[in-house]
Amino acid sequence: MTTALQEDRLVAVLRAIDETGARTVLDLGCGSGDLILRLATRASCTRITGIDTDLESLRRLQARLADLPADARARVQIANASMTAAHRSLRGYDCATLVETIEHLPHADLNRLERALFADMRPQHIIVTTPNADYNPVLGVPPHRFRHPGHHFEWSRERFGHWADGVAARNGYSVTRRDVAGTHPALGGASQMAIFRRSGQVP
Repeated sequence: MTTALQEDRLVAVLRAIDETGARTVLDLGCGSGDLILRLATRASCTRITGIDTDLESLRRLQARLADLPADARARVQIANASMTAAHRSLRGYDCATLVETIEHLPHADLNRLERALFADMRPQHIIVTTPNADYNPVLGVPPHRFRHPGHHFEWSRERFGHWADGVAARNGYSVTRRDVAGTHPALGGASQMAIFRRSGQVP
């Protein structure tokens, strides 16, 4: 069962995917498949691939997929694989999504993710969401703590923007950002989203 904030995030990501017109979607760090299950029921998505390093999450996803109609299941493939390694077979997707996943990576792995996804696999669009540290006081999170013990960082909107702009510039993408999930007039949303669009040239 998803929380209200997670549901808001998923709705925002689905809307962003619709805006890209993507028919093939790669979900990195797919977990137990909250996004994949929603995509699988859409006839507009012809191929959906989820990867994760957590086998137990993938088993739960496999069980959840079994409840879908056969035509929806046929659109989905899942694999035990890392988002920080390039996979030749995963090149050429219209859109890749990373929903609340990058904050689970050590900082050193962000460079590996950039090389694998933005420099090698290079989907046409990439959608990233991550917690907005500016919003943490609204959730009662003390300044010295993160929302989840598995997080290695939680970025302010300024820090996230700096990272997104740098990744885009280095790899031939443009980027726009949005606040999502319970937007506060001064602090933004519980999460923040970057939508990358590949340009014709690599810098």
